[in-house]
Amino acid sequence: MNRLLAKRALDLALTVPGLAVVAPVMAGVAVAVRLTMGAPVLFRQQRPGLHGRLFWLYKFRTMRDAVDAAGRPLPDAERLVPFGRFLRSTSLDELPELLNVLKGDMSLVGPRPLLPQYLSRYTPRMWRRHDVPPGITGLAAVRGRNAQTWAQKFRSDLEYAEGWSLGLDLSILGRTLLTVLRREGISQEGQATAVEFTGNEPDLP
Repeated sequence: MNRLLAKRALDLALTVPGLAVVAPVMAGVAVAVRLTMGAPVLFRQQRPGLHGRLFWLYKFRTMRDAVDAAGRPLPDAERLVPFGRFLRSTSLDELPELLNVLKGDMSLVGPRPLLPQYLSRYTPRMWRRHDVPPGITGLAAVRGRNAQTWAQKFRSDLEYAEGWSLGLDLSILGRTLLTVLRREGISQEGQATAVEFTGNEPDLP
């Protein structure tokens, strides 16, 4: 508990002034999203957080609302607009998640919050990624982001969850700046974003 309180204190110490600094950028991005894609400006989706509890995650919208004849959303590659690709490549779409950190739903550093439907596909050990709050960035993010396999991502998540420290958080934050500047691992090869996690991938922990 004391370690989680210290992590929360670090999050607030960095997030409150950080939001003040990036507020003009967020306002500019919001206007650009509204002009290029219309409303809503924010993408909102439920994700599992600490101990698997669901929360609403916020990001800037990067895809248009396009569906097929049956009313199903088109593939990501067909819905992702050019400005959305820019937001993803620069990680500007992630800025609203600072509000999630401020609310306490997320931390600056931790395993990325995945889709709720993935929960039933986890092995028992993979559930340990929810022993810590989810993060905007994390060990998996600085090791290749979406260029990695699901097994690689989960191994990094578990390594973090089972041995995290404030020193590790600060190290990951520093490495994240380099990852963002280099625009590395934005998507998996041949994909607009990342392939779905099915639970049938080899070498899962």
